[in-house]
Amino acid sequence: MESYALLLGSTLSAGTVLALAAMGLLINEKSGIVNLGAEGMMLCAAIAGFATVVHTGSTWIGFAAGMATGAILAGLFGVLVIWLNTNQYATGLALALFGTGFSAFIGLNYVQARLPELPKYAIPGLADLPVFGPALFTLHPLVYLTVVIAGVMIWFLYRTRAGLVLRAVGESPSSAHALGYPVRRIRLMAVMFGGAMCGLAGAYVSTVYTPLWVEGMVSGRGWIALALTTFATWRPARILLGAYLFGGVTMLQFHLQATGVQVPSQVLSMLPYLATIVVLVLISRNPTWIRANMPASLGKPFYPGS
Repeated sequence: MESYALLLGSTLSAGTVLALAAMGLLINEKSGIVNLGAEGMMLCAAIAGFATVVHTGSTWIGFAAGMATGAILAGLFGVLVIWLNTNQYATGLALALFGTGFSAFIGLNYVQARLPELPKYAIPGLADLPVFGPALFTLHPLVYLTVVIAGVMIWFLYRTRAGLVLRAVGESPSSAHALGYPVRRIRLMAVMFGGAMCGLAGAYVSTVYTPLWVEGMVSGRGWIALALTTFATWRPARILLGAYLFGGVTMLQFHLQATGVQVPSQVLSMLPYLATIVVLVLISRNPTWIRANMPASLGKPFYPGS
């Protein structure tokens, strides 16, 4: 029973990375912009957050550095695709490639660096519960805060005027422009928010989830987060559930190895990516359902006055 409790706790921690990035990308896509550069932004934020914690000793300052890095990179992407009308897909791929190489270069001096020991977190009372207490209620506060962020995002998108305007921009930017809304600025803010969330996810990976720096350590999580937005049909609650599902698949490989299951490690390492492919194949069998939930202007450029 204790091993299953630990598996559940590690699933929540692993799912946090995907949930944060995917919720940021959700806001991106609700505004009509597709940013394929999540992997690059997360890697750059990971080294920025790691280096900041090495020099300051504060994980939360590291999170802030990661968010700032992700927002800046996303802002550059936004200027290119929103004002200069470059192709969203090509620009996003360029950002992913740039982030991979740039983070590897910047991180050369931090490969052997060590972070200060993380403080111990525990929710009073709940952490003392038998079996599940130590596994579920001693996680980093950001794990629990992610659930709160998902709730706030649901409220923002479906209960506020600003959320309604954002969705309107994603559905019909020309109509929103005709009503006097600054479509380009709204899209840029959405893109930068998405970048900040990807940055937070990247910084969490390098400072809390696996507190070290290794080249390419995000390991495809940015691409899985992109797939997760489609899997969740652009709904925050479903993103949260999907993130924990993929997080569980990721941690299952370690659980099976620990229990002595004789399966090649390479096969177990493929599980998260195999699950992603299977889910996307199943979803793609019903394109009508996808179109019914997808923002109508997703991936389409907008030219004011045209």
